[in-house]
Amino acid sequence: MVGVVLAMARPQGAAEPAPFWVQLVPFFLIFVIFYLLLIRPQAKRQKEHQQMLLGLKKGDEVLTQGGLYGVVVGKSDDVVVLKIAENTKVEVAKQAITALKGTSKDGET
Repeated sequence: MVGVVLAMARPQGAAEPAPFWVQLVPFFLIFVIFYLLLIRPQAKRQKEHQQMLLGLKKGDEVLTQGGLYGVVVGKSDDVVVLKIAENTKVEVAKQAITALKGTSKDGET
């Protein structure tokens, strides 16, 4: 039994194990890189999109997720009314608007 215990003992000249906090450094670095490359840019894009949605006004030309281009003719809290052709208006969810293309030149109302 004593031979087994001696066999399990650290051999002569072996290095000390690294402290626990040193073993966590690679995980911390991976998290920092992940944050800088993925989380922060996505949060910035989401904030810009939210600002764009809050700033929508009548006459703005927009693009929806479905690929429809239209001019904003009305809006409420979560619904926007778009004019997509003469005498054709559709209601879309405000969150479905992906891009602001500009302001209508002929002052649509």
